[in-house]
Amino acid sequence: MDQLASLSGLSKNAISRYENGIMKPDSSNLIRLAKALNVKVDYFFRKSGVELQEVAFRKKAKLGTKCIDSIKYRVIDRVERYLELEDILAINNQFVNPIEKLPIIQEQDIEAAALQIRTVWNIGQNSIPSVIEMLEDNHIKVVEVDESLEFDGLSSMIDNKIPVIVVNRNFPVERKRFTLLHELGYLLMNVQNNFSDKEKEKMCHRFAGSFLVPQNKLIAELGNKRGRFLIEELIVIQKEWGISIAAIMLRSKDLEIINQERLKEFYINCNMNPALKDRVEASRYAMQEESIRFNQLLYKGIAQELVSLSKASALSNHSLNEIKTTLNYI
Repeated sequence: MDQLASLSGLSKNAISRYENGIMKPDSSNLIRLAKALNVKVDYFFRKSGVELQEVAFRKKAKLGTKCIDSIKYRVIDRVERYLELEDILAINNQFVNPIEKLPIIQEQDIEAAALQIRTVWNIGQNSIPSVIEMLEDNHIKVVEVDESLEFDGLSSMIDNKIPVIVVNRNFPVERKRFTLLHELGYLLMNVQNNFSDKEKEKMCHRFAGSFLVPQNKLIAELGNKRGRFLIEELIVIQKEWGISIAAIMLRSKDLEIINQERLKEFYINCNMNPALKDRVEASRYAMQEESIRFNQLLYKGIAQELVSLSKASALSNHSLNEIKTTLNYI
């Protein structure tokens, strides 16, 4: 409230009265609030037609209720605009879960689930250039948020039919890719109820790893059993498959290429050897992970004269002038 009062030039008392419904802001104060919050004035008048159902947060305990609620509201606002744009363009957003009827009872079922989705989505078993593009092409809404490093991601369903995955924009590309697929596993896997939350979390970790690098591909790269690795060979795998070195080691343990003690030793070495840790952290997957589908649809609507510039401004939460300066017809 202190920050909002400072940004808007309104008193804390006035903002409190607005929040509690005791008083309504006049037009000038409403404009001040909209500018301070970086939203259009119509944001305050739209009735929400979107409700996030059960929400799965990663690192929820560290966030706090206010931060969680803030993320939820931003996601709802974004998804509402997304769905409205798809409705204008008459785009079918019906999602079908490819592994809904595949029960996850044992670890090998997770490997089968990841391969089943790859098959249904016609991905094959090669590396995935962009996880976000893959998800959006298959009717999953991806929302990137600028948030503290305490937040990784979340997943939810809208009306039991539209999957939404949210990821922190500020993480390294490999962590974003892993988090997106971790959340995909949480949304889609039919995990039986006899597993604890901690066990389900581990299952989602394995799902993310198996989706990024199928079992037969990693074994072909590393062999069935290994003692030690050269960091250079792991960097090659990282740059080809878009998976972090730490996740490669975890995946190797899951596939019994190495044992638990070897994985533990890797973590200890990274923590005790700053040079090794820096080398691991410095290596990066070359491709970018960025959600661009909303903007693609928006410009398509403008080009086809289905979306007016004023409507594009409202949907994108950018000024009319900002929209105009990005347009170049050919």
